[in-house]
Amino acid sequence: MKRHCWNKNRSKTTIGLISWTVLLLLLPGCMGQNSGGAPISKPAHVVRLEYWTPFSGGDNQFMTEMVEQFNMEHPEIQVTQKNSRLDDYYSRLKTAVLSGNAPDVAIVHSTIMPQFVQNGYVEKLTTEAKDIGIDWKRFNPNILRSVSYEDEYYGIPLDTHALVMYYNKDWLSKAGLLDEAQRPVIPKGAAGFKSFLEQIRGTVPSDIAPLAQPSTRIDSVWLWWSLYNQMIDGGQFYSEDGTGAVFNNPASLTALSFVNELYKDKLIPSDINDAFQLFYDGKAAVLITGMWGTGAFEKAQGLHFGVIPMPTLYDRPAVWGDSHNLSIPMKRGMTEEKREAVLTFANWIVGHGDMWAKAGHVPSMTELTRSEVFNELEYRSDYAATANYVAYWPRNAKQWSVNERIINEFERMIYGYQTPEEALDTAVKKINADLRK
Repeated sequence: MKRHCWNKNRSKTTIGLISWTVLLLLLPGCMGQNSGGAPISKPAHVVRLEYWTPFSGGDNQFMTEMVEQFNMEHPEIQVTQKNSRLDDYYSRLKTAVLSGNAPDVAIVHSTIMPQFVQNGYVEKLTTEAKDIGIDWKRFNPNILRSVSYEDEYYGIPLDTHALVMYYNKDWLSKAGLLDEAQRPVIPKGAAGFKSFLEQIRGTVPSDIAPLAQPSTRIDSVWLWWSLYNQMIDGGQFYSEDGTGAVFNNPASLTALSFVNELYKDKLIPSDINDAFQLFYDGKAAVLITGMWGTGAFEKAQGLHFGVIPMPTLYDRPAVWGDSHNLSIPMKRGMTEEKREAVLTFANWIVGHGDMWAKAGHVPSMTELTRSEVFNELEYRSDYAATANYVAYWPRNAKQWSVNERIINEFERMIYGYQTPEEALDTAVKKINADLRK
C-alpha cells in the first residue's frame, strides 16, 4: 500500500519535472535573447513606422545606425528607413502625400518647409509633441525658428548644417599660415582673406588649389549668401510684402563681386567638378563646404586637416546653413497610436544628436553641444557656435526652385558670360517672373 502510494507520488513528481523542463526549453524561443544571452520580452503588439530620408554617404550610415539602435531599445516600435537621392526626394515625397501614400515620418529641410506648410503637406506638432514630453525650450532658438510658423511647429529639428572652412595643415604650414594652435592666420576683411589665399598659391605646388569650390552647382550661391548676410545692410532677398526679389543691391553686388574675383583670379582653379574629393585627396589647401564633410575627412588616410567657422569678412558673423527636421507628412488614416510612436521616435533621434554629430552636424539641442560626449568628438566644438548665426533662406514657398534660378545665373558669371551685376539683375528678373505665375 505504501509502495503503491510512493509510485503514484513519484509519477506526479516526474510529470511535474517534465512540464517545467518543457516550459524552460520553450521560454527562450518565446521571449528571445539579447546579445548577452539573457532573455528579453517581445511585445504582443508592434507599431511599424516608415521613415523617409534623403541622406547619402556618411550621413546615411550614421542615420542607419541610429535607427537600428532605436529599434533595439524599443521593441514595441519598429522603424524602417527608406532612403532616396536628394535630387528627386521632394518630388517623390510630395507625390506620396498627394496620393495618400506618405510615409509616417520624413526628413524635411528648413528651406523647403514654407512650401510644405503652405500646401498642407505636413502636420502641426506643437501640442502633440508637448504631450509626450518634448520641451521646445531645449532647442537652439535660431534653429527652432526655422520650423516655427505663426507660433506652430511643423518639424522637430535634428541639426544645423552650415558652411565651415576646412584647411590642410600641411599646405598652410608650408605657407607659414598656421599659428601655435595649428589654426589659420587670416588677415582681417575680404582683402585679408584674398591675400591669405594668394600667399598659399605662392608657396604650394601648382597642382594644389588654394581654395577648392565647384564651378557649377550651388556652392558659389551659398558663399555669396553668407557674405551678403555678413553686411549690416545685407541679407534682404524679397520686398517687404514678399511679392518680388530685391537682392540686386549694392551690398549683394559687393559680396558677389568678391566671389567672382576668387574665380577670375584663379584662387579657385577653373572647372573644378568635385571640390570635396579634391580636398579629401590632399589636392586643396582650403575648402569651404558644409560641416557634413567632417565625418568623411576623418577617414581620409594621410589628410592632416583642421576646421574653423566660416571667416567673417565683413561686419558680423553670418553663414549659409539649413536644418534637417523630422516631420509627419499628411497621411490618410494616421492613427493616434502611430502619431505617438512617430513623436517618440523623433524625440529619441534628436535626443541622440551627439550620435548624429559624428557625421559632422551640430545637434539642435543646446545641451548636447555642451555635453561631454559631443565635446570629446574632435573638430565639432570648433564650429558648434555657428548654429547661433546661421542665415537661413527666406520663407517663400518657391524658394527651392528660386535657388535654381540663382545657380544658373552664377554659373554663367563664373564662366565669364556675364558680370556679377548682370547675374544679379537677370536672376531677379527671372525670379520675379516666376513669382507672378
